[in-house]
Formats: sequence, C-alpha cells, structure tokens
Amino acid sequence: MKRLLALTATLPAPLAAASFERPIPQPQTETAEFWFLVGSVALVLSLVAVQWLVSRR
Repeated sequence: MKRLLALTATLPAPLAAASFERPIPQPQTETAEFWFLVGSVALVLSLVAVQWLVSRR
C-alpha cells in the first residue's frame, strides 16, 4: 500500500511539467554596439602600448 501511495504521488509530477520553450535571442542594441566599439579600441590601443614597451628593450 505504501508503494502504491508513493507511486500515485510521484506519477502526476512529470505530466504536469511545462514543456521547454527555446529562448529567443534579443537583437543587439546601439548602446551595446557602442560599448563594444569602445572596448575594442581600448584593447587595440593597449596591445599597441605593450608592443611599444616591449620593443624598446
């Protein structure tokens, strides 16, 4: 009887679960594109600075 009670308690749980819905990616905003540009320029400038410092030695 205990097994039957446990089975009936756990059986409806998977049936009541919601189906998986794939997330829809959001478009890139202009603000995000601007900050990506700023970060890219800063990275390139820092690489140039490191190259300049290393080549002086």
